[in-house]
Amino acid sequence: MKIAITSTGKDLDAQVDPRFGRAAYIIVVDTDTLDFEAIDNSENKNAFKGAGITAASSVCDKGAQVLITGFCGPNAFKTLNSAGVKVANDASGTIRDTIEDYKAGKFTFADDANAEGHW
Repeated sequence: MKIAITSTGKDLDAQVDPRFGRAAYIIVVDTDTLDFEAIDNSENKNAFKGAGITAASSVCDKGAQVLITGFCGPNAFKTLNSAGVKVANDASGTIRDTIEDYKAGKFTFADDANAEGHW
């Protein structure tokens, strides 16, 4: 299964970035093999608006079924939800630890955004 995790860096030892749309990177990882791709999200990091929607589109395009992040705004959440991508918020720690926590069932999926837009 492919999951996406917001990240401060390009590898599995980086920290989870608490922001979704304006995260430095989004790591898309296969939970079975730990093969991953780091999506450079720098274009969205300083965007005036639309960062969440653009980042959500990237996650969907990469085939992720789950997004794990700290905070997800309303427009990004709606985009992900409409594409069938589940969202788990309030993540922290390293990407590697977050993957293990996900595999252990430690995340619950959100019913709505947990941040205002333009956070």
